[in-house]
Amino acid sequence: MSGTASTPILTEEVDIVIPTIRNLEFLEMWRAFFEPYHLIIVQDGDPSKVIKVPEGFDYELYTRNDINRILGSKARCISFKDSACRCFGFLLSKKKYIFTIDDDCFVAKDPSGKEINALEQHLKNLLTPSTPFFFNTLYDPFREGTDFVRGYPFSLREGVPTAASHGLWLNIPDYDAPTQLVKPLERNTRYVDAVMTIPKGTLFPMCGMNLAFNRELIGPAMYFGLMGDGQPIGRYDDMWAGWCMKVISDHLGLGVKTGLPYIWHSKASNPFVNLKKEYKGIYWQEELIPFFQSVSLPKECTTAQKCYIELSKQVKAKLGKVDEYFNKLADNMETWIEAWEELNPTGAAKSDALTNGPAK
Repeated sequence: MSGTASTPILTEEVDIVIPTIRNLEFLEMWRAFFEPYHLIIVQDGDPSKVIKVPEGFDYELYTRNDINRILGSKARCISFKDSACRCFGFLLSKKKYIFTIDDDCFVAKDPSGKEINALEQHLKNLLTPSTPFFFNTLYDPFREGTDFVRGYPFSLREGVPTAASHGLWLNIPDYDAPTQLVKPLERNTRYVDAVMTIPKGTLFPMCGMNLAFNRELIGPAMYFGLMGDGQPIGRYDDMWAGWCMKVISDHLGLGVKTGLPYIWHSKASNPFVNLKKEYKGIYWQEELIPFFQSVSLPKECTTAQKCYIELSKQVKAKLGKVDEYFNKLADNMETWIEAWEELNPTGAAKSDALTNGPAK
């Protein structure tokens, strides 16, 4: 599959982060869109396995050995044998914007048959304001060919900076295991040509396989938690990050968009394996959602880091009674911020920072 890309934008300000356990042939179909950008590949599982990357891409590849070497004792906050390991790439990046995509996500086509440049659409979403305080019935007023409708307050039309852009999927929808089991043949064929701001105070299920965000605004909140090997839960990594990111974005006056762009999600994961990973989360979620809906962050929390530390304390205080896992998660939320500040120092500390690269 070949695509015709328009002139790529912000090539020096974007990292594409890909978690994987396999050879990355899927990049061939994205070549026209991704080749101008830098890739950070986080290899999960066996670090001795050699992952093949097609020629011509500018990339760094990190294994678990690299994670342990770079983070030392703080490496415990990065999940193993789970795509949550992608957030290690968020830590290491020095770019303003991150686009993260799974290796089973292919180039989709719009209804006219044109291939969709998902990264370009994400950047358009991030570069234009969000409108979280008042809903616009024509959706994103900053898209070409639309505007604010009659009755929309002029005082709110400037909007706010956009922290995250959440894209969708054609073909295999992002269902949980019970829904997969009930609807094994269901495929998403509906292409909805819309981008909308998720209103302030509204949570949403964030899927990490087609996601972009402004790392400078919200990066520290994009921790995908403790999942996979040795943990009692899986497939809630992006959900956790999304709930944390959304309440922090709401507090900081930032916006989150969902809708375009679509990717083509090529294969369904095993619903029985998924059920084993998800079943505690399905129960816990009934207590997690009311917790996030009631979170209040003090006005002293003026950065994503400060918000996240405060949130970790509330997780320990209020969710620790749900299961001991949340005490461990809260501790690792703090470790994540320590690692973030160590690898992303500000001011005078920058000159003392270590330069970390992948093992040669």
